Amino acid sequence: MSSSASTHPVARPAGSARLLWTVLATVAVLTLLAYLVAFDQGAVSRSGMYLHEVMHDGRHLLGVPCH
Repeated sequence: MSSSASTHPVARPAGSARLLWTVLATVAVLTLLAYLVAFDQGAVSRSGMYLHEVMHDGRHLLGVPCH
């Protein structure tokens, strides 16, 4: 007797949940970094003059007008 039921592979999503969360976390970190470098102007980075100068130089490097 021949069986008419065939076994089909189960459809799986192209990406995994771990990959999705990794991508979302990376986008969030890059967005925060872009904010701190481009738009912060010292409002958040008050932890010292060194951090302020690094952010200031980052603005110049990216071509963001800062003064």
